Formats: sequence, C-alpha cells, structure tokens
Amino acid sequence: MVARSIRDSAAIVGMGLTQFGELWGRDANDLIVEAALAACADAGIKLSDVDAFWLGTRASGMSGLTLSRPLKLSGRPVTRVENFCATGSEAFRNASYAVAAGAYDVVMALGVEKMKDAGTSGLVPIPMPHDGTGSEMTGPAFFSLLVPAYAKKFGVSTEELREVLTTIACKNHYNGARNPKAQFRKEVPRETVARAPKVAGDLRLFDCSGISDGAAAAVMMRGGDAARHRPDPLYVKGLALVAGDGSGQRDTGYDFTTFPEVVSAAKAAYEQAGVMNPRAEIAMAEVHDCFTPTELVLMEDLGFSARGTAWKDVLNGTFDLDGELPVNPDGGLKSFGHPVGASGLRMLYECWLQLRAQAPADRQIDLRGRKLGLTHNLGGPPGDCVSFVSIVGTELG
Repeated sequence: MVARSIRDSAAIVGMGLTQFGELWGRDANDLIVEAALAACADAGIKLSDVDAFWLGTRASGMSGLTLSRPLKLSGRPVTRVENFCATGSEAFRNASYAVAAGAYDVVMALGVEKMKDAGTSGLVPIPMPHDGTGSEMTGPAFFSLLVPAYAKKFGVSTEELREVLTTIACKNHYNGARNPKAQFRKEVPRETVARAPKVAGDLRLFDCSGISDGAAAAVMMRGGDAARHRPDPLYVKGLALVAGDGSGQRDTGYDFTTFPEVVSAAKAAYEQAGVMNPRAEIAMAEVHDCFTPTELVLMEDLGFSARGTAWKDVLNGTFDLDGELPVNPDGGLKSFGHPVGASGLRMLYECWLQLRAQAPADRQIDLRGRKLGLTHNLGGPPGDCVSFVSIVGTELG
C-alpha cells in the first residue's frame, strides 16, 4: 500500500466552534452558519473567498445541499462525507488533500450534527441493513468488555481499575469545567463518579460520553500560502485513516485490550510526521473518549504508555492538564458530548488554541517547547472500527 505524506502542504488558517449542548432552539442550519462565519472571521477572509467545501455529518442532512443552502452558496463544490465517529475528521482529511494537491487555494472543512432532537441518539442507533446475523449489542455493552479484559490481562484488580476509570472521568470533567464551549461545565466529585449507576457491565454513568448538538469548521490553505496569510497557521504533519476488516468480531483470539485500527493509524501518522517518540514529542492529544476504558486503551495504542502500564500513568497524573502529556485538555467527549459530524473538528479547534498559546489561562497547557498536537477518532465497536489520527504543528519544515 502506498500512502504519501502531505506534510506541511496544507495548513489551518482559521477555525470556528459553536457551543455544544442541548441546543433545542437551534437547527443544523444555524450551527452551520455560525461555525462557517466564525472560521472565516478567524481567518480574515470572506465566505466568498472559499473555493470548495467538505461537510461532515452522519445524520443531519444528505448531500452538499445541507451546507450550500444555509450558506447561500452558488456555483461552488460541496462534498458531503460520513465515516462513523470520524466523520468530521474525514471532512478535514479530504479538504487537506484538496489544497495539498493544488486543486483549490482556499477550502473549508465543516462538521455538524443535531443529535438531541433526532429521535435516534444514544442507545438506539439508526438501523443499518444486514443479514440478521450481526450483534445487537449497544455501544456501552460493547465497550464495557474492555474493562474485565484489561484487568485480567494486566493483573489489575477491579478496585484499582475503578479508581483509574474514575480518574479519567474526573480529569475530563475538570478540564471541561474550564471550557465555555463545553456541554457539561462542572467538576464532578470522585465519589459521585465512582458510585454512579451502572449502565453496562462495569461501565457507570460517568464512564459514558453524552449526546449533544454542535458544529465546528476549519479554513485551510496550502502550507506556503498559509505562512504568507498569517504568522501563526497550524500545519498538517500527518493524516491517517484506517478501516478495519471486522475480524475482531469473528476472531476468538481478539482480547479487547487494543484497537488494531488505532495502532495502524497512529503508526502511519507518526511516520508521515517524523515522530519517533510520541510521549516526548507530542504536546497534547485530543482522543476519542467515548467511554473511559476507551481512553485508557488508547493511551497504549497511541504509544503514550507501554502495554499494561497506562493505568499507572493515569493515576500518576501523566495525562492531566498540568501533566507530562495533557490528554483532552478541552474536556473531551465526556464534557462536550458527541455530535458525530463535529467531534473531529472540535478536537482540532483545541489544538488550534493550545499550540498557538491562545487557550484561556486556566486551561492553557505548558507546551514544554513542543510544537505538535494529535487528534484521534474511533468509530464502530471494538474489533470492527474505523480510526483516524492527525498530527498538526506550528512550525513549517
């Protein structure tokens, strides 16, 4: 397989992010307009300066008309993409390739989702055609399997692992409490997290991300053009998307302590970006914490912790806001919820702020001289996923 790097050939020059939450009084059109105009304003351009658009949405509209109508676009291409929970990142990936190829000078990637009033959110997804032999397990049930599997393989007691998962949830709610764009903006006491009602297996209420509405957008240019447009763009260093073959759902040897698609995507993104030691070289990471054990396993799949040791790193504060490698400094899916089309671009928005030292003072991380940020999405159940990893950075070259 050939996957050539577009390192530094594409760059972000402006971003916009709406409030995430239960936005009953606003529809997808409202969110699209707000995110698009905010991104243009941040980039210092007009909407008419954008040559082409990529829209990511899972269920809030069909075709490019979902975006062209509210933005009153005429005569310009709009491509609508969907790829499970990596939908917003897929819009970003395709927009990046478009400017890197020189097909367009200025493009926009936008992700949007209205989940709260869709009638199909949470435990009941939109039914997909199948042959009747597929599992009907819910998302929480699938991901709950990670907990006993990790405990057994690495010799972690049930009590220790509960403390680890509670720490992850509290960390992300702590960060989200400092983010005015988040859906949930309160710290949650450890006791409340630890003793919350069970949802599936060992997963408790605060181990699960919420459902929300929201939109995010990025304006992009070629790397060289971006440097001339503004002094502080964010350059694309690596992009990787991997779709699994579903073998984990059939292979009795699959042990639910890793996501092979994440490992492959991370390896490809690191190679493109020239990252040899992600824990030392990455300043921050925004990862797909759909459930707290997912974040735990991701720390090892992304190379931030050695196998079987991430639980210790969590307890040691390695991934805290003031830790060695902050993970989900904006609050993650735990604090923002997960409007599917918007989440990937929401993650990039936090990189846009943090790497340029533009985050609010009570959430700004210590970059420690590092210039790179990582975003990650995971869609589908364990063993049958799509995974996306991006590396972005502040320096050209």
